[in-house]
Amino acid sequence: TRREVAAELSLHESTVSRVAAGKSLTCALGIYDLGYFFGSSVPATSGGEAVSARAVQERIALAIEAEDARRPLSDDRLARVLRDEGIAVARRTVAKYREGLGIGSSTERRRRNTRRAVGAIGAV
Repeated sequence: TRREVAAELSLHESTVSRVAAGKSLTCALGIYDLGYFFGSSVPATSGGEAVSARAVQERIALAIEAEDARRPLSDDRLARVLRDEGIAVARRTVAKYREGLGIGSSTERRRRNTRRAVGAIGAV
């Protein structure tokens, strides 16, 4: 995160942001805005170490992948699961990350799973 870079270089976080603004890195894999390399973070519960937003997104995707198809996890329930794992995240943040991953709401997932089940029964 910008905060970690600032601490390592004994600079203010805003200085790191200004220095990186409008700059990019060109390499064999393409051109990347420097902001790409600064992930945002989500605070941990009980004063633990912050977790990257990408790690939280991956955790949300894994929880949804493992959920009971008949009873998909709501955003509120996903937030509680993450809090139980030590990640302090609001329901709105879960919804934002889930939508960013292209994953539908619990209602949409339930409807999709119901249609699949009905389609499977009809195919028998």
